[in-house]
Amino acid sequence: MRVMIAALALAAPAVVMAQVATPPAVALVSKIQVVKQVKDAGGKVQRELREPTSVVPGDPLVVWLTYKNGSAKPASSFVVNNPIPNQVEFTGLGENSGWGVVSVDGGKTFGPLAALKVTGKDGKPRAAIPYDVTHVRWSFKQPIAPGTGGTLSFYGVVK
Repeated sequence: MRVMIAALALAAPAVVMAQVATPPAVALVSKIQVVKQVKDAGGKVQRELREPTSVVPGDPLVVWLTYKNGSAKPASSFVVNNPIPNQVEFTGLGENSGWGVVSVDGGKTFGPLAALKVTGKDGKPRAAIPYDVTHVRWSFKQPIAPGTGGTLSFYGVVK
C-alpha cells in the first residue's frame, strides 16, 4: 500500500507558540524527506535523503523544522509543538534536536521519553516507547536573535 506524502505533510504541521502580543516573527517551515538506500558507483549501499513522491509502510522519514527570526527584536519564550501524524511512528530526535521532549498523551504533558508512562492493554502502567509518542516539543531557553535561525529534526517510519 502506498501513502501519498502530501497526506503526511498536511498531517504534520508544526504549531508555533510564542508569548508575544503580536503574531510571532519567527518563520517556521516543515519538510519531510524519505531515507532511501541506493548503491553508489562502486556498489556500496549508501543512505540518501530524497524528496518523496510516495512512501510505503516501513519507509524511514526525517521531519525537518527550519526556523528563522525575521524580526528586529529577539524572540523570547519560543516553543515549537509538532504533532506526529497518525501515519508515522516516531523513532527519535535528530542529532541537533536532543533537547526536545515528547508527549504520549496527545500533547497534554511533555518530558523525556524514558520518564513517561502509559497505560498498557492490561490496564497497568508501563514505560512509554517511541510508538506511544504523539507530539514533539522544543522550548527555546535562550531568545532567538534577530536574523538568526536553525533546524530541528525528528525521525519516524511510515506505519
